[in-house]
Amino acid sequence: MKNNEIENKSIEINTGDNIDIKMPVLVKLDKLKPNPWNPNKVARPEMELLKISIRKSGFCFPLVVMKESEDSYMIVDGFHRHLVAKEFGMEYVPVVILNESIDEYMNATIRFNRAKGTHQIIDMSKLVLDLVRLGKTDEEIATNLGMDSDEVLRLKQISGLKEAFIGKEFSKSWEEFEHKHFDPETGEYIEEE
Repeated sequence: MKNNEIENKSIEINTGDNIDIKMPVLVKLDKLKPNPWNPNKVARPEMELLKISIRKSGFCFPLVVMKESEDSYMIVDGFHRHLVAKEFGMEYVPVVILNESIDEYMNATIRFNRAKGTHQIIDMSKLVLDLVRLGKTDEEIATNLGMDSDEVLRLKQISGLKEAFIGKEFSKSWEEFEHKHFDPETGEYIEEE
């Protein structure tokens, strides 16, 4: 088939209950790339199960992507299905194209993945810190990622107190950390140069 017969614009249908149904389209596999913020990991047995599922039942769940350019889409959800499609030598995969802000793509990745896999704590902490840097409040982060405020606080603490708590007022006892940052790999505070 020709490209223009397969790759077309995503269609949205409003069902009348304010929920859009986004119809998948086919996109060439080589136009897709993973996002840098996905903390989801799949263990080998589950990855093998995913391969069996796709082999036996077909590619039932489209990837969710954001369009970066005419020739590039970043995967928001479906990275492991993408890996299986590559392994199987598929030329095209079904995708749903979102048109959102970058922080909403980050939120969507976590929402789509939280119930399906485990998340690496350090990567989740980095993502929360990125959302703080984008100006999101703890309440917005908790609401958008399906967390409670304590979970957001714990993830911010892992990332390092100084950066995670930008704009917060603290007592003078916190000045000791003014020129230090937390290294989550060693678990220590390191003096900044």
